[in-house]
Amino acid sequence: MEWSVPWSVFSRRPLPCRLRSPGSTGSCWGSGSAPRTWSLKTARSGQSHMFDGKVPHWHHFECFFKCARPAATTDVDGLSELRWQDQEKIKKAIESGEINSGKKSGKNGDAKEKVLGDFAVEYAKSNRSKCKGCEEKINKDTIRISKKAVDPEKPQLGLIDRWYHPACFVSQRAELGFLPSYSAENIVGFPLLNAADCSDLQKRLPAVKTEAKRKTGKVEQDGVSSKKAKLSDQEAEEDKLLKDQTKKMWSFRDSLTKVASEIDLKELLIANGQNVPVGETVILERLADGMLFGALLPCEECKQGQFVSESDAYHCTGNISAWTKCQAKMKTPKRKPWIIPKELQVNKFLKSYKYKPRERIFRTTQTVAEVVQDVESIADVKPPVFKPKPEKGKPLAGQSVLLIGKMQRNKEELKKLIDSLGGSVVTAMEKANLCITTKREVEKMGRRMEEVRAARVCVVSEDLLTEIGGKDEESCMELKEFENLVRGHAISGWGVPMMSEEEPDEKPLVQDGSGKGEGIEKPKKSAKSSRGKGKFGEGSGKTEKKQKLMLKGGAAVDPDSGLENTAHVHEEGNKIYSATLGQVDIVKGTNSYYKLQILEADKNKRYWVFRSWGRVGTTIGGNKVEKMDSLETAIDHFVDLYDSKTGNSWYCEKFVKYPNKFYPMDIDYGRDDHELQKLTQSAGIKSLLEPAIQDLMQLIFDVDSMKKAMVEFEIDLQKMPLGKLSRKQIQSAYSLLGTVQQLLSQSSSESQILDLSNRFFTLIPHDFGMKKPPMLDNLEYIQAKVEMLDNLLEIEVAYSLLSSNQDGDKNPLDVNYERLKAKIEVLDMETDEARVILDYVHNTHAPTHDSFTLEVQQIFKVCRDGERQCFRPFQDVPNHMLLWHGSRITNFAGILSQGLRIAPPEAPVTGYMFGKGVYFADMVSKSANYCHASHANPTGLMMLAEVALGNMYELKDAKNVTKLPKGKHSVKGLGKTIPDPKETVKIEGMDVPKGKPIDSCINNCHLLYNEYIVYDVAQINVKYLLKLNFNFKSHPLW
Repeated sequence: MEWSVPWSVFSRRPLPCRLRSPGSTGSCWGSGSAPRTWSLKTARSGQSHMFDGKVPHWHHFECFFKCARPAATTDVDGLSELRWQDQEKIKKAIESGEINSGKKSGKNGDAKEKVLGDFAVEYAKSNRSKCKGCEEKINKDTIRISKKAVDPEKPQLGLIDRWYHPACFVSQRAELGFLPSYSAENIVGFPLLNAADCSDLQKRLPAVKTEAKRKTGKVEQDGVSSKKAKLSDQEAEEDKLLKDQTKKMWSFRDSLTKVASEIDLKELLIANGQNVPVGETVILERLADGMLFGALLPCEECKQGQFVSESDAYHCTGNISAWTKCQAKMKTPKRKPWIIPKELQVNKFLKSYKYKPRERIFRTTQTVAEVVQDVESIADVKPPVFKPKPEKGKPLAGQSVLLIGKMQRNKEELKKLIDSLGGSVVTAMEKANLCITTKREVEKMGRRMEEVRAARVCVVSEDLLTEIGGKDEESCMELKEFENLVRGHAISGWGVPMMSEEEPDEKPLVQDGSGKGEGIEKPKKSAKSSRGKGKFGEGSGKTEKKQKLMLKGGAAVDPDSGLENTAHVHEEGNKIYSATLGQVDIVKGTNSYYKLQILEADKNKRYWVFRSWGRVGTTIGGNKVEKMDSLETAIDHFVDLYDSKTGNSWYCEKFVKYPNKFYPMDIDYGRDDHELQKLTQSAGIKSLLEPAIQDLMQLIFDVDSMKKAMVEFEIDLQKMPLGKLSRKQIQSAYSLLGTVQQLLSQSSSESQILDLSNRFFTLIPHDFGMKKPPMLDNLEYIQAKVEMLDNLLEIEVAYSLLSSNQDGDKNPLDVNYERLKAKIEVLDMETDEARVILDYVHNTHAPTHDSFTLEVQQIFKVCRDGERQCFRPFQDVPNHMLLWHGSRITNFAGILSQGLRIAPPEAPVTGYMFGKGVYFADMVSKSANYCHASHANPTGLMMLAEVALGNMYELKDAKNVTKLPKGKHSVKGLGKTIPDPKETVKIEGMDVPKGKPIDSCINNCHLLYNEYIVYDVAQINVKYLLKLNFNFKSHPLW
């Protein structure tokens, strides 16, 4: 028999390993020797560097357990299909997980010392290694622990060491497969450590005592022994039933093999309404299951899928849509009696068969996470949690906070409060080191909370912020006092910081927010992007590779073809023979692309078909250039390939998505990015614009800034270069997010969310590196993706302006200025008008936004073409105010050319506190936060607009406003702090609320500061544009 890993050929589920019948050949990856006659052959998975999928690395059975090990028998797909003696052999190997170290002990020298070949411990030989847990350096001569693994992008290197700090290793014990039965003594290299370090590591990595050891008189905790005894009895009973079940199934299989041909076996499956699989072994497995337990009825969730037996239950093999596999699984699916057709009742075995209803038994085994929880509860081992030392006056400095569920204050207000305390709010769980939620959410233990528990992130109540916020600046300076506060408000049983006396002796330095070593090693979730690192489990260096797309005619020649300088993409009429295809499967963890082109030589009639494939955002994949005899041959080959990859004819007008097939990207190639960059430069022609306006044009049309914004949103610039995704595809993505939001509010099935997630990430290519694409299963993440699409639409506008035909007689900056269709003038800083604006900036900086100050570099007066005319119907509406609006620099080409716009109808309403509208503020720093300036890019742009507010609908709480009450023109979200109304002045009939912040004296409002929302863009008249410099008070660690 053979043991192989699950990949698309073998299994639909990502289990660590799988069993199937013999037939593979190849050398052992462990010893390198050629195969011999073996009773058991094993393999572990490895990421192929040639395609987006896994390949089996074959081993002798004894070699396999030196380098890898399934965590439990339920991780082995196909184990239950083996004969009982083979199941027992594998089960014992998994439970022991040992190799012979060559040392013997005991009187007869027959006891072997357990040594784990895939783990190692040593003193760091240099300062060059990095911890894979916290991404910090491992100092020379400090202890480091390795988990050996295969680099998915360089599998030819075999197993390589992935080093961890001891504390980081302990905190990730479950994920790294270090089972509770293992201890520090089992790690290779442990005897070479000094006595003090050996003792410390033994305390950190103890083994859970087995029941046999407990019976010898060892000390044990109350209740554990009886629980284990019951568990042992249950396992013994389960083994007895499974053994009997396995013998009966193999009795059917052996009898069928003797009396029936393969054709008869297939006919027997068809007669009972079962799908016919490929391979005689699998056919016999299905027949034995059906004859013993009954014929399986189709899946009720997808209405057509065939259930098949796997290690833990019956799983559906159907599809809930063309995008997603059905996720239904159950241990007792519906059945009907198994029948034997009369024409097959020609032998004694089939003729004498009588169906008897039974239920199949599946082995119950703890998952790795459950096992590690046992370690912690029994051995009282709790991994430490990283807590950076707070800065003076910033209690939450260095903390990345995840917010889950509905709390007393809304999330916008909580975000502002956390920012003011020095922390930051994140939406990705893997970036968080603190979670704020309610006891109800913890008790409910939803999907997000399960992820938090698995990541050992400490969960606290909202009261922590209240207590910290009420202290003076000197009260939370020390790490110890901060941890005491966290412990006092913790509502989870995991991730709580240890008392100081429990801190480990080993103290390699860890950088805190102040840049000083704290002297205590703590595991930390890395907030760094994984793009471009080229390491196991992370993005590859491909994202750093700059590809120049050579545009010829209507499409860009892929540079991987090597023909970008000598050929162009073939066109016939409006048909361009170039296709970019995508496919995402979150369950399998794939994020694949496929490109296809017919290339025609520039100077003669030569043709090639180029294709490339791989995983988005990595170097995984390959390409092929095939020379064709004629254009007709090239077209036929191109059409055949397109058909095989998509299931659609190249000539069909309406595309239909099919299961397991690729989906075409709607790409608009436009201009070459390199050429676009030139259009923002002077090109040797003198500009007629003032120098300040020239600088402004270079700023808002900066192609590099647009690219950085896309990278920040994890957009893949290789598969979807700047501006190449069409507006139609972005709008389709909006619609998908809106549907996901509705499903989440209706508590719909996970399969539906999975289906829409697959669709979204296929439409909008993301660079996740080697990480599994995430589910769109929480509103915070959906909100982040809505913001991403908002920015993509704005970048699309700027790109389309840049890519239009240029006037060769004018400076490109002048041409870009004219295309904005807006009159922009520099405002003299010495005028009364400018002084009012400067006071507005200086006075309305909110007290909680003290991480930065704003410096006005330039003020521009703006008059957009046609906007004044649109604004005229609202000229006589009362209550005109000059209000702030902030946005990313990359959005201002779109804002100036098309005005401020309301989110499209297909966009979800998540993230909009008062529904879809245009939002303004009377506090400059509130809007400044939306500029997304940083230490690296401290320049921002903000707009001042005249807003015809009229009669305002005043609200204290969030409300999705879709239609204003009669007689109302706008919404005002009431804040606790407002500009002093006594200092309000008028400019050209507008109120300018430039007063310093005072208490609004409004009770029970959840906003810290006012918000103003209009639902008709005609109520907006843009007046000024400010170029600002953000002076941040402290520098980040990274």
